[in-house]
Amino acid sequence: MKRGALLAVLPLVFGTATLLTQSSNPQEVATVNAIGTAQVEAKGTPSKSDGDLWPSCWAGNDKLYAANGDGKGFSVDGDFADIAVSEITGTPGNLSGATISRGDQVGSVWSGAGYNRKPTGMVCVGDTLYLAVQDLALDFNDVPAATILKSTDHGRTWTWDKSKPMFADHVFTTIWFADFGKGGAAGPDGYVYAYGLDGNWRDSFDDTVPDPQSVFLARVPKRDVQDRSAWKFYTGSGWSAKIADRKPVLNDPRRLYAQTYGTNASNLSVISQGGVTYLPQQKRYVYTSWTEYTFEFYESPTPWGPWKHFLSKDFGGYPWSTSKYGGYGVTIPSKFVQPDGKTMYLQANVCPCGGGGIGTSVYNFNLRKLVLTPSVGTPASNLPGSDNLAAASTGAVAISKSTQSGSLAVLNDGSRAGSESDFDDEVKGASWWGYEWPARHKVNNVEFTSGAVSAEGGYFTGRPRVQVRQNGQWVEVGSQTVSPTYPGDASAGANTTYTITFPVQETDGVRVFGLPGGTRSYSTASEVAVRYVSQFADGGFEGTVGGKPAWLFEGKAANGVDRGLGFAHSGANNGWIRCTCTGWSALYQTVPVVPGTTYTFGSWINASANLPADQGRFGVRAGTTDLASTTFGAGTGYVHHEVTVKVPPNVHELTVYAGFNAPNLDTWIQLDDFTVN
Repeated sequence: MKRGALLAVLPLVFGTATLLTQSSNPQEVATVNAIGTAQVEAKGTPSKSDGDLWPSCWAGNDKLYAANGDGKGFSVDGDFADIAVSEITGTPGNLSGATISRGDQVGSVWSGAGYNRKPTGMVCVGDTLYLAVQDLALDFNDVPAATILKSTDHGRTWTWDKSKPMFADHVFTTIWFADFGKGGAAGPDGYVYAYGLDGNWRDSFDDTVPDPQSVFLARVPKRDVQDRSAWKFYTGSGWSAKIADRKPVLNDPRRLYAQTYGTNASNLSVISQGGVTYLPQQKRYVYTSWTEYTFEFYESPTPWGPWKHFLSKDFGGYPWSTSKYGGYGVTIPSKFVQPDGKTMYLQANVCPCGGGGIGTSVYNFNLRKLVLTPSVGTPASNLPGSDNLAAASTGAVAISKSTQSGSLAVLNDGSRAGSESDFDDEVKGASWWGYEWPARHKVNNVEFTSGAVSAEGGYFTGRPRVQVRQNGQWVEVGSQTVSPTYPGDASAGANTTYTITFPVQETDGVRVFGLPGGTRSYSTASEVAVRYVSQFADGGFEGTVGGKPAWLFEGKAANGVDRGLGFAHSGANNGWIRCTCTGWSALYQTVPVVPGTTYTFGSWINASANLPADQGRFGVRAGTTDLASTTFGAGTGYVHHEVTVKVPPNVHELTVYAGFNAPNLDTWIQLDDFTVN
């Protein structure tokens, strides 16, 4: 499958989903947690092998069997073939094997001249091997036919219907199987589950394929895999013997790298030939796909879904290097899933068009570590403090759109002198730097330190904003403030720290997000610290508009924010309350605190001349209990008010308020610069 250029982001959905236990009924499910974080090594470990694609299965004899296209297999001193099967032993980093069949010993080409046979999927039922093989046009843009081969002697010889293919007319002609572990022992029932694409194995130019973004599902009794009449296709609610009744189990119309600066491929679809592996300890199915520059990951609690995208691992545009590279034909061989159920190895063949010194033999069986950690459904319990929640001890996994070096270690190494870039040759509309956790945390403060800056990029156009992950979706937080003011151009400076504060969020992910600037559309970072601290959100009323406001209101007066009207104590804005009415009205905000700790709260308040003495009040309460307050009346300018309280036991937040009892005259107060120490 070698060629000059492979043609084939956001993390989308996590949370709680449903799970197939030991039933083949699509309606019988139970509740489980989804995948929380994912870590993929930036490069793989090549084995002494030659070839591409490498679908595999783990047989009952404890050996791994894999098929390759365009190569010599694991007997690298043997003959080249368009298809070969190898028997593999050993562990990641220490694999050995031998090619046991190749070429015409494996299968046929049904479509005549101009086509090669290519392996697309492999499954072991005990010690019986089944291999899905397709006819692929020499220009890679037509896949009209496919069939299933069978071996009962561990891949040495193969049988199949030599009179006709099992699948034709470009329908279900790229096939792979659900991997249920050693000999298929972890399967939920007596079926083999097979996934398929219509036509091509990647971004298809075949006009006969109407829906290249969809994955379909079939199943067949284990004893009848080669009997086409025994196959049934998932219809969305059940199974049908008619292939025309099938419905997609996954559709993803996303296109990545819509435009690039150079001549690299662009506008890449995300659905392609890959693999589905069942993880028994997590009770999740994981589908691995790929584009020219990314690995795409999806998860589901059942073979038929709902499938949800949880990661794009972006390796950037070419050239790749010895420190990072992607690949294609991405699978998770179940044999290498470790006992913890979280650590496993991803197989991906590397394309020679990556260049950059990857090596002379880039097509090989190539493994890299993958860690998938389940989410934790319990509420956040962290207390305010100075701890950086990006520390490895919290389970934090650093994330970015892409990374030029292949590593994000710079983000939480404690130094603000380094620099990492997401330059990837894409004309991109978004950059981000941040973290994900398996468990939820309370956060309200992010310190973002820029990296190197130049005319080409390294900064955000406009300003960086904080987004948090809620139920798998990234949402922007309201009432954000940035200090110092972010200029939105290259004058933001290199290795400069900007503190973004916002209302308390309980979340399993946080990122600094924005439009990358410069002539090559990229941003940089040298450190991103995340904290949950005792602070006011938007204490100076300078925050962004939108989302849930930091300040809430009680009473019947009018209230709001003066923006740039010249009434502020400092900065451009201030809060206000005004009415011709009676009764109590106030702005208030809850502030996270630590039980037993003493805090001093301050504010600046200006009151109208007709506010009676002692009818204004600034104070702190725990629930409905007032802990401390100070009163005020009419003023001729801003006056500083301050109260000190010791937090009672088992209290984790205090409500700070400022307001007045209105005298039924046109009365107002202006508020600004709330502080906590």
